[in-house]
Amino acid sequence: MYPGTHAQTAPDRPAVIVAETGRRLSYRQLDDDSAALARVLHDAGLRPGDVVALLSDNAPEALVVLWAALRSGLYITAINHHLTADEAGYIVSDSGARALIASAALSELAAPVGAGLPLRLAFGGDIEGHGCFEEALAMAGPRLTEQPCGAVMLYSSGTTGFPKGIQPELPGRSVEEPGDPIVAIAKALYGIDGSDIYYSPAPIYHAAPLRWCSMVHALGGTVVLAKRFDATATLAHIERYRVTVTQMVPTMFIRLLKLDADIRTRHDLSSLRAVIHAAAPCPVDAKQAMIDWLGPIIYEYYSSTEAHGMTFIDSPDWLAHPGSVGRSVLGVLHICDDDGLESPVGEVGTVYFERDALPFRYLNDPEKTAGAQHPDHPTWTTVGDLGRVDADGYLYLADRKSFMIISGGVNIYPQEAENALALHPAVLDVAVIGVPDPEMGERVKAVVQLAEGVCESDELAQELIEHTRSRIAHYKAPREVEFIEELPRTPTGKLVKGKLR
Repeated sequence: MYPGTHAQTAPDRPAVIVAETGRRLSYRQLDDDSAALARVLHDAGLRPGDVVALLSDNAPEALVVLWAALRSGLYITAINHHLTADEAGYIVSDSGARALIASAALSELAAPVGAGLPLRLAFGGDIEGHGCFEEALAMAGPRLTEQPCGAVMLYSSGTTGFPKGIQPELPGRSVEEPGDPIVAIAKALYGIDGSDIYYSPAPIYHAAPLRWCSMVHALGGTVVLAKRFDATATLAHIERYRVTVTQMVPTMFIRLLKLDADIRTRHDLSSLRAVIHAAAPCPVDAKQAMIDWLGPIIYEYYSSTEAHGMTFIDSPDWLAHPGSVGRSVLGVLHICDDDGLESPVGEVGTVYFERDALPFRYLNDPEKTAGAQHPDHPTWTTVGDLGRVDADGYLYLADRKSFMIISGGVNIYPQEAENALALHPAVLDVAVIGVPDPEMGERVKAVVQLAEGVCESDELAQELIEHTRSRIAHYKAPREVEFIEELPRTPTGKLVKGKLR
């Protein structure tokens, strides 16, 4: 299904609501505008398999562009608007984009990007070198009669080296036809339908918000799009719009849990029936606290921008298997050692998902594509995460292989110490890294961003070390603590450990 389906049955139902202002885009408008833009892109020479690039803040027009691409057989590449113009320009060039559509709120970034493309449009105002988005839609020709299904092609975060495009195969079906496995999984696991109000506070250029907003639209629900995440505002928005489903990352959970008790209890959150989280490992204590607060409505999935596989776990299963990210619902799980041999139950190794065919390739980088494949099984792919599987098939993530600390020949996974420190009242944010040590090779170091009003001191550093040692083995705990003004995180909550090092 797609917006046109719901434009016929519920044309006035809101497809998008802007959380801060209440601005609404109905299903009729979303269908009409995306069909008009699909025509504009076609008349500019774009054909199935071509790429349209998007530079946008969290604005409803971003979802118009998304659906225009998806109903035209195009790839849509949403670009992180926190990049520099050179970095954004690299993605436009590397992707082979033939059109760029940008928000006027990002005019300084967008103006120098994509010169020479067949089509550049700006919405919400003017950008030098761009045509007017609104005028282009108003002057568009008749709807296209054929609507081959397009796909999302996003770029890796680029925390190490240049980012790479993650290109799936085009679905090979019409956008009106069913067949999207993610939509089917979401419907089966979360029961999402046209009655749901989905709250999306994360940047729309990120894989999960972009794909989940499209999935909610495919099922006829309403997306409440927040400009940015703010813990207090999130609670107010949930109450105001009677949000039923939302998706967050663990950093957002921790921000919510650290609100004063009177703020957390001030708002009516009874409309919520599903709070979904993913994107990064969640500290066990934080997840337990969320379940204690909101009830057994916390759901978790583990996947990646590559969408090569997926696990799922609900609250009752998690309470029985604390720390797990669930069992596979897309692809067959395999845990392999450094030689590619499958590891015994309970042993940590590289996480692979087996699919019927290679689910993605890295654009213009066959070497990186080959590096993501198992050496003996080309349809088993990995993104470099480490984990173990228990006897019941539940996956427990350890960390990224690149984050692992080797101290005195012993493997240490920083996530364990980070989880132990995350809810300490003095800690606003924390990262644990390995630093060179002449005797041990590496030693464990915690880098801490303090909560407001807390002052750094040697005594506090030692308290944090002892706090960690009381929760995990001493050798895994930091031997030193450094205080920092702000940790480098992407707007989607992922820690940029390469930059931190």
